[in-house]
Amino acid sequence: MKYSTLLLVLLLICSMKLYAKDRQYYQIKIYHLKTQEQEAQVDNYLQKALLPALHRMGIKQAGIFKPVTIDTADIKIYVLIPFQSLEQFVGLEKTLEADKSYQANGKDYIDAAWNNAPYNRIESILLQAFPGMPVLEAPVLQASKNERVYELRSYESPTEKYFVNKVKMFNIGDEISIFKNLHFNAVFYASVIAGSRMPNLMYMTTFNSKEDRDAHWKAFNTDAKWKSLFAMEEYNHNVSKSDILFLRPTDYSDL
Repeated sequence: MKYSTLLLVLLLICSMKLYAKDRQYYQIKIYHLKTQEQEAQVDNYLQKALLPALHRMGIKQAGIFKPVTIDTADIKIYVLIPFQSLEQFVGLEKTLEADKSYQANGKDYIDAAWNNAPYNRIESILLQAFPGMPVLEAPVLQASKNERVYELRSYESPTEKYFVNKVKMFNIGDEISIFKNLHFNAVFYASVIAGSRMPNLMYMTTFNSKEDRDAHWKAFNTDAKWKSLFAMEEYNHNVSKSDILFLRPTDYSDL
């Protein structure tokens, strides 16, 4: 191998490692609640204790969402936290324990009695950003937060191999660019690396309204590049189950 070719290969390997290193990790925490009193308590904790603490850590864009359609039997609050590394994720609890403002502002939630818990349970999903969109992006929308629709999609695959194929479809197949060209205002695309549903990928797109969302998907389904990508045999059968959840940001959410 010529020296110039070897140098080029080494530079490519280094750039790929750097690219991978810069991919963020995301945690989606889902609070399952029984009562409106619990909802109010968790809202107060998130707004006055957790979000300010995350901001002090340098995490400036965390999202707090609630389903557009509320299930009164299982009230949910979704928290999306971006991390620069797994070390930052693992160190979160220790950092919060040392944060005096967090401890004071979240005291009612933190010190809740065993028989008066602020939630029924917490579900946690850990994800890693796709190479094609390595960091979270805040959406640029004109509508007020109480009018917006955030669409969280989950795509499960029948096997790990098919999952790798679906992730490839987004990145190498450039499905991400189709969404970008059609102005879907994506917040993230990511692989689930720990969660109750695997193998799985998730992504979030945002719209000014439900009508705006429907118009975007109509354009997507008729897009020539999407039709060409969808027709490729190599990407057949890589999704076994898909879920769509419509969310709306709280008035105190960063996103």
